[in-house]
Amino acid sequence: MPDQDETTSSRYSRQERFAPLGVEGQRKLRQGSVLIVGCGALGSVSANTLVRAGVGLVRIVDRDFLELSNLQRQVLFDEQDVARGLPKAIVAADKLTAINSDVTVEPVVADLTHANISELANGVEVIVDGTDNFETRLLLNDYAVSTGRPWIYGGCLGAEGQVMPILPGETACLTCLMPQPPSPGSTPTCDSAGILGPAVNLVASMQATEAIKLLSGKKEAVSRHLIVIDLWQNRIRQLDLSSLHAPGSCRTCHQRHFPWLEGRLGSEASVLCGRNSVQIRPAEASKIVLEDLAARVAQLGEVTSNPFLVRLSVDDFQITVFADGRAIVGGTEDAAIARSLLAKYIGN
Repeated sequence: MPDQDETTSSRYSRQERFAPLGVEGQRKLRQGSVLIVGCGALGSVSANTLVRAGVGLVRIVDRDFLELSNLQRQVLFDEQDVARGLPKAIVAADKLTAINSDVTVEPVVADLTHANISELANGVEVIVDGTDNFETRLLLNDYAVSTGRPWIYGGCLGAEGQVMPILPGETACLTCLMPQPPSPGSTPTCDSAGILGPAVNLVASMQATEAIKLLSGKKEAVSRHLIVIDLWQNRIRQLDLSSLHAPGSCRTCHQRHFPWLEGRLGSEASVLCGRNSVQIRPAEASKIVLEDLAARVAQLGEVTSNPFLVRLSVDDFQITVFADGRAIVGGTEDAAIARSLLAKYIGN
């Protein structure tokens, strides 16, 4: 039997033969660590790529569970996973560990907030954006700039996508580009514009490549531009944002104001892109005894449960409650209706 070093070398041999990375770059990858926030479309592709590349620790934070509509673009999952009803982070970790037992995959079923980001990002070298909303991205930006941690923004809609590595102190940050998140209704969403799987794959692959550069010690190769793609029109552009950073007026980069990280900005209810659902986050962290909850709501409708969540289906709605007190109300995008349903069937 080959020893572990021989097996590892064989696994990554094609990657090591890529001269800019080499054996030393692969060794650094093996010692590296990354946080992937969101394991949906972008996050699942990034996680798959980085685990196969041999990144030593891949921590995945995701707040959601699987639905059939995810399978069109979320490459880690299949129909059996949807039927199991488990959170995405748990399913992803199972799949990724089966792909590469040489690395550590840490799943965390949670909503990333100002209260837990320091704990969840503790010890990682790079953060990869797999989220679907700008509030969380601006929180990531605040945290990354405040700690000097590089992160890689990515977004995708229709056949278009954007990628921007953010190197605190060196490049423009997300606040330089977007001082405020878009107001509700002002931009297209997954519901109105749709999304193509190939665009997701390209954007996430570019994100993963930038992460590999950083983790392997090849920081000089990291892009300093906002990369914008349109697969339908066959266009790729690189935008130099240094003029946004140079004046020294960014409230995040230069004035060191971090309102998202401090919890002064951010909503407790958020519409989930493409899901006809609203997530409601409790004002204070709480612990739910899921077995007790399942028994209490059993007479109200159809109830399914597992160690991570309880789901109540009643009328045209689904209410999913997680152990940390979060709830996702499916069947509406109206936060007021979602809160009303949660109060009616689950209580405070």
